[in-house]
Amino acid sequence: MTESAESQHWAPGRLTALLTGAVAEAMRAVGGHVGGVYLRSSTPGLLRLAVLAGLPGPLFRPWWRMHVDRPFPVADAHRLGVEIQLADPTETMRRYPQLAAGLPFRFGSVYVPVVGASTAYGVLSVVRPATADASSAPLDRDRLTEAAQALGAALLELEADGPAVVWDGEPLCVPPPGDGAPEGGAGRVAAGDGAADLLPEGVFTMDRLGRFSYVNPRAALLLGRPRAELLGQSLWHAVPWLEQPAYEDQLRGALLSRDPVHFQVRRPQAPGAGPESGERYGDRLSLSVYPGPHGLTFTAVPVGREAQATTAASHPGGAGPDGREDGDPPFGPLTAPAALADVPAAAGTPANGTELYPPVILALALSEAVTARQVSAVVMQELLPAFGGRRLAIYLLQDRHLYLAWESGFPKGFLDPFDGVALDVRLPGVETLTTGRPLFFESMQQLAAAYPGIALDAEEGARAFLPLIASGRPVGSCILGFDRPRGFSPQERTVLTALAGLVAQALERAQRYDTEAALARGLQAALLPHRLPVHPRVETAGRYLPGTQGMDVGGDWYDVVEAGDGLALVIGDVQGHGVQAAATMGQLRSAVRAFALGGHPPEEVMSGTNRLLIDLDPGQFASCCYIRLDPLTGAARAARAGHPQPLLRRPDGRAEVLDLPGGVVLGVDPGAVYPVVDLRLEPGAVLALYTDGLVERPGTDIDEGIERLRAALAGAATPTRRTGPSLGRTADLLIEEARQATDRPDDIALLLTTLRTTR
Repeated sequence: MTESAESQHWAPGRLTALLTGAVAEAMRAVGGHVGGVYLRSSTPGLLRLAVLAGLPGPLFRPWWRMHVDRPFPVADAHRLGVEIQLADPTETMRRYPQLAAGLPFRFGSVYVPVVGASTAYGVLSVVRPATADASSAPLDRDRLTEAAQALGAALLELEADGPAVVWDGEPLCVPPPGDGAPEGGAGRVAAGDGAADLLPEGVFTMDRLGRFSYVNPRAALLLGRPRAELLGQSLWHAVPWLEQPAYEDQLRGALLSRDPVHFQVRRPQAPGAGPESGERYGDRLSLSVYPGPHGLTFTAVPVGREAQATTAASHPGGAGPDGREDGDPPFGPLTAPAALADVPAAAGTPANGTELYPPVILALALSEAVTARQVSAVVMQELLPAFGGRRLAIYLLQDRHLYLAWESGFPKGFLDPFDGVALDVRLPGVETLTTGRPLFFESMQQLAAAYPGIALDAEEGARAFLPLIASGRPVGSCILGFDRPRGFSPQERTVLTALAGLVAQALERAQRYDTEAALARGLQAALLPHRLPVHPRVETAGRYLPGTQGMDVGGDWYDVVEAGDGLALVIGDVQGHGVQAAATMGQLRSAVRAFALGGHPPEEVMSGTNRLLIDLDPGQFASCCYIRLDPLTGAARAARAGHPQPLLRRPDGRAEVLDLPGGVVLGVDPGAVYPVVDLRLEPGAVLALYTDGLVERPGTDIDEGIERLRAALAGAATPTRRTGPSLGRTADLLIEEARQATDRPDDIALLLTTLRTTR
């Protein structure tokens, strides 16, 4: 709810007070350090983050909006009305790989629906430290449920006094409950107030809303701004060059997982020498970030001078006088030296051995893959090089056995003995799937020690075995091989596990595609005519090409029906692709055949099929062209329902686009009228009926495609009865270009008819 709308009927701030109070109570109940509440918005099906406690809002802008049908825990909790608990990153990956890929950090989370009576208002969410399982978390279920129920009841009462409770603005960012840190910079550390001002390395602190609370002189010099312009200001407002996706990802990790992170940043230009320094620095800084209960402590050292930096002494083990565990830097109204007493030694080294692979790149690449082979190729091209891997194997689960679907880089034949292994065999590729937990071996000796007697493909290297689990369902396992021994940092392990979840989802989608495609292909093959009727006076030729993008079946069809003393020529196109379109096509084809065999005139065939489609599947529509031909005289009567105009090639080689009046497509108007036009097919002439897939091209007008087809038909040789080209060869010529295309967006049907010449 925007404040302007709120103030129309409620006391100002009443809604936000309810929301912030509920978030604080939920965080205390779960022992969380981050909390928030999503509310429904005025846009149907869209939730918006209304309150965010304990995090800077700009860092989490991608999660401010959430569609209720997305595979995220917030959406599921709201849509299904159930509480969702995620103990750690592994469980998050298993159940919600898209969330794990976007936030690949060590944390657990809880999501509770907010409901008042029968009205679903939104979701309370809390981030807490990761635990071995949900049962070991410091979770007070009763308090958490009561907080959500109380909020739902309060919102229901609030709604009774005014308009519907919705939220359409940006989130309100507030400190976590019990945070003693000063707000707006009040009470911040004074300049020159302690020994930290004399340190040769840059040191600054940031509260959990992203504001500077302390900056020593060296940090101000390295950041390129006077301390007075930094204190109390937002990190991204005061130092805009830190607003980079890679840097923000590191800060998200520190705030969510509360683990230290180390990374390098590039300044837009090297600051000049100052009186405090007397030297000029390069354009890169090494930052170390240490999270605490009230915010983050940063150390900054120019790259290349890390070893010269003087580090702060660490606090003795155990809890400090304020109840802190050793290593948690305090924040708030403390003096600079106290704030620095618990900062671990700043090694100054970059964060991870490699730049972590952005999950969005893999997600985008996988979105284009529709088969298991294509998914495996994407992993080989995108994921493996990003982590320095050289070998890949993907196994898929079928009938409680793992079958090799893809391999690259392994010695020829090495993986053959592992193809088809049962789930009761003790192998790392099996155990990673059955336990749902990834296995990382930093050397081949470590792998051999864990699995005595296992065959090894190399003497040196490292291996990662990742479970492929999509929404809790096992799909298979993935093996990544590295030529040299290497470690796997906690963040790398989390990212790889999350990316494996994305791969599993893509493979599951590919398996469903393969199953549906096989079903649809069989269905369409059964519905299309196996052969066309043979008539002594008439020759016909039909062709069908499936689209090459997505499901390779659709609703295009053609037919020739012997009806009484004549022939019915039919072509049609049902909207859409896949099994549903093919099934509707079969029903329409049967209906048209029934009307034709009953001797109904073309206008009745069209109107009867139109009403049938409306009854069978409201909202579905189809185009159709129906021509009743007398083989003895060549007289024809045609009716058209929104279908492309037929082409007619005269015996002398001239081809033209017929201009047949017609009615609207089938399935739209139950009272539609379909006018009938009389035609005449001369001996040696060719009548071409086709669907729009043959003449439509992306970015071009359909009339251009029709003209190309007309020219091709005019240039084709005249079919003859005994010698020369056949009508089938003409049909092949007309679809040759489309057959060679690898990016057909639509399927294609073509029906040619000629009246044989007599000798």
